[in-house]
Amino acid sequence: MPSKADVKAWKAQLVAQAEQQILKLTDSDRFKQYLNTLAKFHQYSARNIDLIYAQNPQATQVAGFKQWQTDFNRTVNKGAKAIRIAAPIIKKLTPADQKRLDTTDERAIVGYRYLPIFDISQTSGDPVLSAKDFVKENLADHQNVTSLYNAFKDYLNQQTDLQVSEAPLAKLNGAKGYFQPCTNRIVIGGDEPDNALKLKTLYHEYAHSQLHGLKAAFKDRPRAYQETQAEAVAYVAMQNIGVDTSNYSLGYVATWAKDKAVIHSALSEIQQVSNKVIALSDGLTKQLGLQEAQKDPEHDLKKRSAQELNQSYQGLQQQIQQATSPQQKAQFKNQLNDVRQEISDRTQKQLKIFAEQNPEIKQPESELDQSLKR
Repeated sequence: MPSKADVKAWKAQLVAQAEQQILKLTDSDRFKQYLNTLAKFHQYSARNIDLIYAQNPQATQVAGFKQWQTDFNRTVNKGAKAIRIAAPIIKKLTPADQKRLDTTDERAIVGYRYLPIFDISQTSGDPVLSAKDFVKENLADHQNVTSLYNAFKDYLNQQTDLQVSEAPLAKLNGAKGYFQPCTNRIVIGGDEPDNALKLKTLYHEYAHSQLHGLKAAFKDRPRAYQETQAEAVAYVAMQNIGVDTSNYSLGYVATWAKDKAVIHSALSEIQQVSNKVIALSDGLTKQLGLQEAQKDPEHDLKKRSAQELNQSYQGLQQQIQQATSPQQKAQFKNQLNDVRQEISDRTQKQLKIFAEQNPEIKQPESELDQSLKR
């Protein structure tokens, strides 16, 4: 088994690799194009965001009729129903207006008019880069991911003051899950078909609870910091159990951590929580028997053909090279030793039988015989 020093170095390496890969992504020309695209969309007030959501909860990228044409080379589809947002009517104040309003301001908002905008789904034309181009949701599933998800959820419900429940994705407004600090509650999309993504989401929301809860040290961090930290913890935790979520996690982090200073600062604070999550996962996987070397009983190995043993040997060698944690590497090495021993025993037995059946063939002298003749 790996030493404590090896495990500590492994955890530090995971965090460092996460930062380097995110920085590499944010340096790409494609990501810079994405940031340029974001800059073209107006930032709306909380009031207008509420208006947009009330009229079209599925809206993701909105702009005016002409802006779609000039900035994005897209046209609004015929018959599309506009989303209305409030735009202030600003009037230059006369001295009489200033006196009546008791202000020295030269201009003031005297009312609102409602302007039409359209969501990207209501338009056609050139492609527009979005976060989805960097956040690919299909993760490679893992044989034991479902049992670990359930065990982690049960642990949090039974052993901590957190309450974890599930809800249909349709009720989560496009999210995979959320953490609610005021109630210390985590909600996960229960009907998410990708089990690896469900576990990653639970890690993500748990990280929020530890880093950004009401009593947490980093609860006042800006949203970009919080999301960068939570997803980085989730990425590290999934890497530790051998599930690569980089297609999802790195893109997710990059869409929040657009400033490299945010990435450096946010990731420098996650080491403690990453270690805690990894320790929890390791304990649960051990309880579930997922860390035990999946050894074939001796009689099963003996029933295997020579070809099957050779295939197992080669496959385990590849798994050792691709292992993403010291625990995994140790497991595969144990299995490899068992297969190697069976191949050796079987070979020695076959050689002995061959020698008995062919006594006329001179056998090589042992080292002891040779030494006696010297």
